[in-house]
Amino acid sequence: MENSTSDTTHFVVRDRYLSVIEAFIDQPVVKVLKGMRRVGKSVIMRLLIDRLINRGIPGANILYINKESLAFDAIKDYRDLYRYAGDYFKGERHARKYILIDEIQEIEGWERAVASFLADGLGDVVISGSNAGLLSSELATLISGRYVEIPVYPLTFREFLTFRKNKGDTKGKADKPISPQIQAKADNLADTETEFKNYLKYGGLPGIHQLPFDDEVLFNYLNAILNTVLYKDVITRHKIRDASIFDKLVRYLFDNVGNITTAKKIAEYFKSQRIRTSVDTILNYISYIEASLLIDQAPRYDIKGKRLLEFSDKVFLNDIGLRHGLIGYRERDVNGLLENIVFKELQARGYKVSIGVIDQIEIDFIAEKQNEKKYVQVCYSLGSEMVIQREFGNLEKIKDNYEKMVVSMDRFFPSEKNGILHRYLIDFLME
Repeated sequence: MENSTSDTTHFVVRDRYLSVIEAFIDQPVVKVLKGMRRVGKSVIMRLLIDRLINRGIPGANILYINKESLAFDAIKDYRDLYRYAGDYFKGERHARKYILIDEIQEIEGWERAVASFLADGLGDVVISGSNAGLLSSELATLISGRYVEIPVYPLTFREFLTFRKNKGDTKGKADKPISPQIQAKADNLADTETEFKNYLKYGGLPGIHQLPFDDEVLFNYLNAILNTVLYKDVITRHKIRDASIFDKLVRYLFDNVGNITTAKKIAEYFKSQRIRTSVDTILNYISYIEASLLIDQAPRYDIKGKRLLEFSDKVFLNDIGLRHGLIGYRERDVNGLLENIVFKELQARGYKVSIGVIDQIEIDFIAEKQNEKKYVQVCYSLGSEMVIQREFGNLEKIKDNYEKMVVSMDRFFPSEKNGILHRYLIDFLME
C-alpha cells in the first residue's frame, strides 16, 4: 500500500463515519468524505485502510494518495491520476482493489479519472475533499448518481469527551457505546461541565487533543489552521487581490455568529468604517468562505407562509474554536456560541436545519429529516419570567404537533412547560 507507514494505533476511532463508509464498501459507488480541513478525514481514511487489511485485503491492493503530501506532487491532473493508479495496480486483474484519495480537489479534472475507475472496474473508490462545491462542477455529471456523500463534522461534544478520556491511552479505543466505568466518569457533573467549557472555548477539531489545553498554545494552533484555509482555499484559489477587505469580512462574520447577515448590511457597516467595497464583492467573498467549509449559512423559513425568505440568512461556524483563535474568547458572546453548538449538533445528527420565522418572531431552529421535524429554541439562562415567556411563548405560536424544545444551561428547570420540552444543554448534547 502506498504511503502506509503511519501508525494509527494512537487514533481515536470515529466509528459512526467508518460504519457508514463500510456499508458501501465493494458497492459500485464513490464514497465522498466532505469536510473542512483538519476535521479528521485523513485519519478516517487511514483507519478504514486498517479495517480493510484486518478483513484480509493485502496492503498491495490498496492505493492511498494524500494530496497534502509532497510524495504525490507529480499528480497534477486526471491523466496523471489515472496513469498512476494504472501503474500501481498493473498485473492485479482479479483481486479486489481499493483507491483512496485525500483532498482530491487539488487534482485538476479528477472526476474524469474517477469516472474511468468506475467504468474500468479498476477499484473501489473513496475520496475526500474540503470544498463545498466538490461535486457541483459540470464534470461531476460524469459520476452523477454513482456516489454517496458523507459529511464529516468537527467533534460533537460526546466525541470530544471520548477524545479527552482517551488522551494518552487511545490504542484501539472506538467511539462506540461507552463502557460503564467511563460512562460513570462522564456522568460526573463537575467533570463534564468543565469539559463543556473547554469545548465552548477550543471547539471540536481533533488535532487540539494532541496539544496541552492551554489558551496560548491552542489559540495559536487554531489560528494557524484558519490562516492556512483562508490562504490556500480562498485567497490563492480565487485570486483575491484586496486581502485587507477580505480579512475584515472574515472578522466581521466570525464576530456575528448567530446573527442575521446580509451583504447590504455588511457593505453599510464597512462604509461607516470608511472602507469602500461593493455588495457584489462581499457576496462573492462570502460564497468563497462558505465553499471552504469554514461557515454555514442557515436559511430563514416562514413557517406560516411555508417559504424560504431570501437574502437574510444566519451565519454559523463549522468550528467555533477557529473564531477564538482569530478574535479571542469572550464570555459575553455565549448565547451565539451555544446556538452555534446546537446548530452543528443537529447537523451531525443528520438534520437539515433552517431558522424559523412566525409573525415576525424568530424560532432558532427547524430541524428536519425524512418525516421527522422538531423546533428548538436555545438560550443561556431562563433566569427571568420575561425570558421564559419569550422562549416558550415563541414555540407556543406554532400550532402543528411536531416536537418543540427549549435548550438552556439551566440544570434544574422543569422538563416540560405547557407541552414544550426543556433540556439541559449538556444532557441534550450527550443524548
